[in-house]
Amino acid sequence: MSEAGGAGRARAAVARLSEAVGERRRRLGTAMGEARRQRRLLLVVVCVALLLDNMLYMVIVPIIPDYIAAMRGREGAAGPSAPVAGNESGGGNRSLLQARYPPAAGGNEDVQIGVLFASKAMLQLLVNPLSGTLIDRVGYEAPLLAGLAVMFLSTATFAFAENYATLFAARSLQGLGSAFADTAGIALIADRYAEEPARSRALGTALACISFGSLAAPPFGGVLYEFAGKRVPFLVLACVCLLDGLLLLALAPPCAAGARANMPVGTPIHRLMVDPYIAVVAGALATCNIPLAFLEPTIANWMKESMGASEWEVGLTWLPAFFPHVLGVYVTVRLAAAYPHLQWFYGALGMAIIGASSCLVPACRNFGQVIIPLCGICFGIALVDTALLPTLAFLVDVRHVSVYGSVYAIADISYSVAYALGPIVAGQIVHTMGFAQLNLGMGLANVLYAPVLLFLKNVCQMKPSHSERNILLEEGPKGLYDTIKMEERKGMGKSLRPAGEMDENGMDSYRRDLTGVSEEDSSDYEYS
Repeated sequence: MSEAGGAGRARAAVARLSEAVGERRRRLGTAMGEARRQRRLLLVVVCVALLLDNMLYMVIVPIIPDYIAAMRGREGAAGPSAPVAGNESGGGNRSLLQARYPPAAGGNEDVQIGVLFASKAMLQLLVNPLSGTLIDRVGYEAPLLAGLAVMFLSTATFAFAENYATLFAARSLQGLGSAFADTAGIALIADRYAEEPARSRALGTALACISFGSLAAPPFGGVLYEFAGKRVPFLVLACVCLLDGLLLLALAPPCAAGARANMPVGTPIHRLMVDPYIAVVAGALATCNIPLAFLEPTIANWMKESMGASEWEVGLTWLPAFFPHVLGVYVTVRLAAAYPHLQWFYGALGMAIIGASSCLVPACRNFGQVIIPLCGICFGIALVDTALLPTLAFLVDVRHVSVYGSVYAIADISYSVAYALGPIVAGQIVHTMGFAQLNLGMGLANVLYAPVLLFLKNVCQMKPSHSERNILLEEGPKGLYDTIKMEERKGMGKSLRPAGEMDENGMDSYRRDLTGVSEEDSSDYEYS
């Protein structure tokens, strides 16, 4: 009888353990499903933030030249026919789509416009080293929310600015917000989408939003400025920015307890900068964006002088390039999923296309012809960005610690170098050397840099470093967060087996999990 009673108690204990393990699996499966839904919503938040930043960057293109001229008119520097800054109605012969930057050689107003356009990238360039370090220390959500708040303040300041100093402050504020929002947003995507090809798809989606924001903003701002007044474009963007920040606050409260629990300290940015592989990628990102950054301020005047382009042709110059950019993102994502070891080749091919297209621009003689090389430049930039941005995250994973704030701050620095120099330097180069020489120089730089990406050929064969994050996860899960991360590492998207099909090793693993997890850990779980 005693043996039978002992066997019965053992069977009851095994049954209770099996039931507990089954409940554990169900709870884990639910949590993982909610985490995946949350990361998709966070991707939407980041994409909207990047869209807003690039729309605000470009929405002032058709507005600011007339706006500064209106201020001069109000101060008595212009004739009585000059428009008034506070005028909220449409104005005369103002172009809806015209992208007017300072010409090759202009007066004080041209210098003011050039400095205003460059101030955002300049401040972003200065702040990025600090923002990357801060993001690594406090996480991604709080800096992203702070960046959105600063962008909201900048957009509202643009709407009510009445003098050049206020415009300059608003533009600089945007650079400060971008240094946090852009870097934290891209780093958040890399962190939440830790596996390929999901990471490349998510980053490709973000790049498509950047392209759409940059190319759609001038007509968006020009039309609203013409028919609704100067404040309306900025107020619309400010409202969208506010809603995006509220959605982020609802999804992932930045100040929630345990937001950085069990997360390692990232590699310092100065160590990442001297990593030869990261340096090669950063150089490629800067070089491939130089043609776009230098052509934007100069091509409008060249088109008017060389081919007599009309206002609407100048305004629509860049709009068709959106489609090859999105095509380039899509093609690169698909190729990276099928042949991930050729990421370096996609980047090198993109730089070769950019170089050839840049050299073709001066040979164009009409509006239809000039669209073709510009589409080639944007297609090549899409190849480079989509291939190399995930490569940065992979390099951090295998050579450093899997925390991404500083490495994407380096990427943002690369972009900022090009866009800080473009509005100021490009016009002077055209004035002293000529438009054709500018394009040939940019094209040659890209063609010569393309073979440098051969240095990345063997990156895919690197073995992951034994980073602090890996050590933490290999010690056995101490909470539901770690358990989810371990399951995702075993194979994201694989369905969980029923409790009845668990083998002995799985039983031992989950017995260890159950002893290491309290109900308080489960109830206080944050999807961070």
